[in-house]
Amino acid sequence: MSIDAYVVLGSAVVGLLVGLTGAGGGALMTPMLILLFAVKPATAISSDLVAAVVMRPVGALVHLRKGTVNMRLVSWMTLGSVPMAFLGAWLLRLLGNGPSDQDNVEIALGAALLAGAAAMVVRSVLDRRSGRARTARVAEVAVRPVPTVAIGMIGGLIVGMTSVGSGSLMIVLLLFLYPLLGAGQLVGTDLAQAVPLTAAAALGALAFGHVEFAVTASIVAGSVPAVLVGSLLSSRAPDRYIRPVITFVIFASGLKYVGLGTTALGWTLGAVLLAAAAYWLVRSRIFGPNEPGLLAAEPDQADAGADLPVRLGRVQRASAHTVAW
Repeated sequence: MSIDAYVVLGSAVVGLLVGLTGAGGGALMTPMLILLFAVKPATAISSDLVAAVVMRPVGALVHLRKGTVNMRLVSWMTLGSVPMAFLGAWLLRLLGNGPSDQDNVEIALGAALLAGAAAMVVRSVLDRRSGRARTARVAEVAVRPVPTVAIGMIGGLIVGMTSVGSGSLMIVLLLFLYPLLGAGQLVGTDLAQAVPLTAAAALGALAFGHVEFAVTASIVAGSVPAVLVGSLLSSRAPDRYIRPVITFVIFASGLKYVGLGTTALGWTLGAVLLAAAAYWLVRSRIFGPNEPGLLAAEPDQADAGADLPVRLGRVQRASAHTVAW
């Protein structure tokens, strides 16, 4: 099997995870190209950004059909992210493509990956502590323009320089700013704003970057069908199992890029896995098999009202049974 075929296969795996979870695209695709296929970091980043122009709209269209995209948020985020994506691509060019400059790119990429992994962990902790469903509808959200534009600016700069941030970092910033917005709506809104963002970053990569169209074509061939399948299945996917895997991969890649040696990386990842296993065992002993969910759904008033006659009927039958005795 040729290297291009392996790139297609790997891109399909990443695309499926993106469709299922709404995160991990650049954070998984770019490290895969660099670590497994020896693609130079600047080339991997630029080629991934160009491929994302084709991949991202697929997931966004699925969420648009489901009505889980807040177009007002998309507009304000795009206002900040698009110009900063051009700036990020230009800064990536300034870093150059020599050996020492490539090290700087890898360090920047590793920092972005670690930030994304930490943000995903924080999001998971907050979801567990809230214990409530985020039930605000798209039309009910009061948009805060200034901080929303700031989120777009931060994400755009990081995406332009590293191709990472849209799925794993910006969505968590949105979660802090709009805590009542449902997770599905956060993912859908972020995917929609990622379309113009990645388009701008891709234009910057074409103008300033080091795109290899053979690599880009292989990424598109593998990821686009997989993203479509993953997006269609996302409503039934066991998100609480998939997201920890993606977070772990992002964390491992980030440590590698910031310069952690192979031996130290192995010990660190082993310790993280042991700590996660111990945490899971402790929670299982405390809560048992029926551990509370991350976002336990609460019946709304309409559902409660619709169920009222059924519950009244049960009470009346129980009362009659008691009188008969």
